[in-house]
Amino acid sequence: MSLNIEILSKAANQARGLCMDAVQASQSGHLGLPLGCAEIGAVLFGHALKYNPDQPRWINRDIFVLSGGHGSMFLYAWLHMSGYDLPMSEIKRFRQLHSKTPGHPEFGDTPGVECTTGPLGQGVGNSVGISVATKMAAARFNTDEHKIFDQHVVCLCSDGDMQEGVASEACALAAHWGLDNLIFIYDSNAVTLDAAAKETQSEDTGKRMQAYGFDVQEIEGQDMQQFLDAFNVAKRRDNGKPQFIIAHTLIGKGVPEVEGTYKAHGEAGAKFVDAARKALGLPDEHYFVSKDVYDYFAQHKKKLLADYNRWEETYDAWRKKNPDTAKLLDDGLERKVPADLLAKIPDFPKDAKLATRKAGGEVLQPIAQSMPLLIGGSADLYGSTMNYIKDGGDFNRDNPGGRNIRFGIREHGMCAILNGISYHGLFRASGATFLVFTDYCRAAIRLAALSKLPNIYIFTHDSIGVGEDGPTHEPVETVSSVRLMPNIDVIRPADPEETAGAFVAAVQRIEGPTLLALTRQAVPILNDIDPKLRREGVLRGGYVAKKEKGKLDLIIMSCGSELQHALAAAKQLGDGVRVVSLPCFERFDRQPSEYR
Repeated sequence: MSLNIEILSKAANQARGLCMDAVQASQSGHLGLPLGCAEIGAVLFGHALKYNPDQPRWINRDIFVLSGGHGSMFLYAWLHMSGYDLPMSEIKRFRQLHSKTPGHPEFGDTPGVECTTGPLGQGVGNSVGISVATKMAAARFNTDEHKIFDQHVVCLCSDGDMQEGVASEACALAAHWGLDNLIFIYDSNAVTLDAAAKETQSEDTGKRMQAYGFDVQEIEGQDMQQFLDAFNVAKRRDNGKPQFIIAHTLIGKGVPEVEGTYKAHGEAGAKFVDAARKALGLPDEHYFVSKDVYDYFAQHKKKLLADYNRWEETYDAWRKKNPDTAKLLDDGLERKVPADLLAKIPDFPKDAKLATRKAGGEVLQPIAQSMPLLIGGSADLYGSTMNYIKDGGDFNRDNPGGRNIRFGIREHGMCAILNGISYHGLFRASGATFLVFTDYCRAAIRLAALSKLPNIYIFTHDSIGVGEDGPTHEPVETVSSVRLMPNIDVIRPADPEETAGAFVAAVQRIEGPTLLALTRQAVPILNDIDPKLRREGVLRGGYVAKKEKGKLDLIIMSCGSELQHALAAAKQLGDGVRVVSLPCFERFDRQPSEYR
């Protein structure tokens, strides 16, 4: 079908009008990207992308990520026009509390928003992770007869995104893994927030991406046909390379007073919108979308639904022929966790001393066997973090069904990619590094917590037990700082049995991420405490490890590798001392007050 440039040009200008009206009304927000990329949005949502507005989480949709989340009105305008459940009343509530149109896109709040973006570079990493998940899904679930996964991941990224280090880490891996269903559209408007991009950037971004291993095209971003041609080339190439389209755009296009300058980044252009609306051929009516534009998108939706219905026939046939695999797919999408995981983990020998990282490696194996969609990754530290899934194989371009992801020394990229895998919604993502390197990936961890992603972080070499490595590798303050983040569980198990409970607690939690802080050094098995109590006590966040005898004089609360010392101190202090193991403050806080 040929591109209807006339109606899509009108839609692009009306999308500009929506963005200007919303930013003007809220007296805050960013005009630059939504105005500069309006033609790109028109082609994507009005012609090129595969999606179903009535089923925004359709498993075989093309997945669009707006990495430059400051340009959120771009996304909201096109979701509204495309027929998603985002009425004009929500556009009018842009950046207002409890609206579906927050200042930066938030996953779970708005139909059609695939991930929470705003901190620049994160959406680039998320897109790589989503692409990884789609490759895994195709490898695990497609058959020769029925292909139920054959989608693309499309990310619109900005100059600022590409300057962030996390984008470099993620893009290097995207090319290394051969993610050829991944398309980046680089909004190259040569402007950042403070000044022209040339003031802070002189490298050739296209050559940089080619050096990673991307195919690169360069176009004028406001030329719809040119953009569509490049996009179609990117979708059809089958050479094992991710795609990078450099789209030269004019930031703030349509508002002459600010277009092409850094002033277009904020809301400064809003005071010029009345004149701009007239120049764009828009009526005096604010929040205006013409009937013919709505009609065009309604017709386009019918085509999209016809495509969806054809896919659904294939999907239904696949389910009938592969009932066991279909159940596995359902379980993954519903985040189901086996009910009897603790029973599947063997008891540890009572006379052993074992590092909780090593115990974690042993605990992980039966869990991974029971949860085939659990993915494990490591930032070049499998030998130390002990979280390699045996018989799971490595994920790579030749084995996209592999369960172990080697991220190299890219902690921030790892955690942003884990977020993308979780946003996809089918696989459970876990990743490992040393606990001290939490600070390298904190931004991605924080977004996982904000987005309620059930990531599992297996972070080892806790506290001062790293010993001779010295203070650079002793994360004495890290656990406390991560606990300050809302909606993340931090668990410090004291011995191997508590470690079993900690891993089960992590996989059971689907409302947010869990960080497991594990020791490098061997710790004793706490045989004075019943093994079942140790395991199940962790599931509640805390438990009484030693009861007092007679009058209660003192309560000592401890966790992790220090619990053994708390128990030893209690023996010295006498019968009136109670010791409480408190490995997870957050889980404990969620218990009934009677238990606490």
